[in-house]
Amino acid sequence: MTLTDLRDGFRDAEQRQCVQAMIAGHLADDREPQECRYLMRFWWQLSMPYQEVSVAELRLNVGRQKLDVVLELVRAIRSSHEEIDAWLVGAVQRFPVVQDRGFSATLDSHE
Repeated sequence: MTLTDLRDGFRDAEQRQCVQAMIAGHLADDREPQECRYLMRFWWQLSMPYQEVSVAELRLNVGRQKLDVVLELVRAIRSSHEEIDAWLVGAVQRFPVVQDRGFSATLDSHE
């Protein structure tokens, strides 16, 4: 299953940006650098017409709970704009905001 069609499934740029913000802010945790890297590649894939990441790579590098949510998103994108909206609500409820530890460390070192 290729993911190159995802950018065309959003209602508009705002909906895509909301999904990308959810991925970056709730799923991509820098305490898990390999997983974070692949989630951010998926984040990028949502805007790109070429293959940035494959489902096989996601399966190898993303934990089960987050992988399930990402695959639910793929199904939602291919289904309807309303399904994407519902995915956003559900995903935000399931995953708290990730604290950016790298940014926090940079702030602490400058004080």
